[in-house]
Amino acid sequence: MSFIAIQKTFMDYIRDPDSPLPNGMTVERMDVYRDLFFNNIAGFVSNAFPVLKSLYSPVRWKVLVQTFFKQHDCQSPLFSNIAEEFLVFLQYEYEMDERDPVFMLELAHYEWLELVASIAVDNVSHHFIGAADIPSKPLCLSSSAQIAQYAYDVQHICINYQPVEPAKAPQLFCVYRDKKNEVNFLSLTPLTAQVLEYLSQFESVRLADIQTWLIETFTAMEPDNLKQGCLDLLVELSTKGIICEYRV
Repeated sequence: MSFIAIQKTFMDYIRDPDSPLPNGMTVERMDVYRDLFFNNIAGFVSNAFPVLKSLYSPVRWKVLVQTFFKQHDCQSPLFSNIAEEFLVFLQYEYEMDERDPVFMLELAHYEWLELVASIAVDNVSHHFIGAADIPSKPLCLSSSAQIAQYAYDVQHICINYQPVEPAKAPQLFCVYRDKKNEVNFLSLTPLTAQVLEYLSQFESVRLADIQTWLIETFTAMEPDNLKQGCLDLLVELSTKGIICEYRV
């Protein structure tokens, strides 16, 4: 048997103990390896999705992670990508049943975005900006800022609050890492969400360009009000570190 074939039988058993035992190995010895691998994976998943985990009994959560461990073919060897692999598993491979919360996928995505924001690499061209510089400097969206829309108010979900129906209005968020390097979320109005989405399309953009886009897009609104409202919004977002100056 080739070395690659030996490796495959080894990993097949680690993922699923119902697979054939590798030649020359005992169940007791293989279970040591299996527990080591599984506990590492379970630890990463549990740390990335603490709220989702809290909604399951320990036994149900372990079964869910074991199913992921057994069935999902990870596309990345990096431990930092395990949370994303688990999210992909939930979205495309896992079959939900009546025991799973209806908001499971949205909550998982929200918690994954928090992780993404926490580990996002700072762009060396992005610099915090003061209010006075916003009218004259090129602006950009922080590299850690993540914009999302959900049907459920995922920011409130906990053991004591588990909605069974979507919220009355779409839930719009920006998850970001602030100036203190802490992950936060900001609830967005539809207009604010559109401004951030517009910013995300460019490496940098000027205030005047954003204001022109707003005036051309929202023709029913007073242009001067849009201009001032846009400036006020960008000032607020800059204090949180969501909007930065783009400086080469």
